[in-house]
Amino acid sequence: MKKFAWILGISTLVIFLIFFWWKFYFVFGEGVKAGSLNYFVKKGVIFKTYEGRVVQEGFQSPTAGGLQSNEFRFSVESEEVASQLERASGKFVELRYKEFNGMLPWRGTSNFVVTEVLTIQDAGKTDGSALPYDQ
Repeated sequence: MKKFAWILGISTLVIFLIFFWWKFYFVFGEGVKAGSLNYFVKKGVIFKTYEGRVVQEGFQSPTAGGLQSNEFRFSVESEEVASQLERASGKFVELRYKEFNGMLPWRGTSNFVVTEVLTIQDAGKTDGSALPYDQ
């Protein structure tokens, strides 16, 4: 009976560890999102994490007939990436991210974790060449 209890206990622990790894550390998806950086903040009570939101072009609708802006909410772990984004508020950014199955409090409040900033450009700035000439 003792041997059965040990085997059951170790099996349960291994299954729990595999589930924990799959839920919180398995990279479910990777990609790039682009849009205007709406805000980027460091916040939290116990774990201070970097959180941000990019507003993408176009609209999405969870229900038929409704309109809602297309937002990408994300977290950042790296201090280097965070310092780049802190100076890019209101600008057009392209971000490389990883998607996890679950979030951890010390990693942020989102399943999406930005790992790299690809580009930062001024949003909405033109040289005036697109304006009609009516003089």
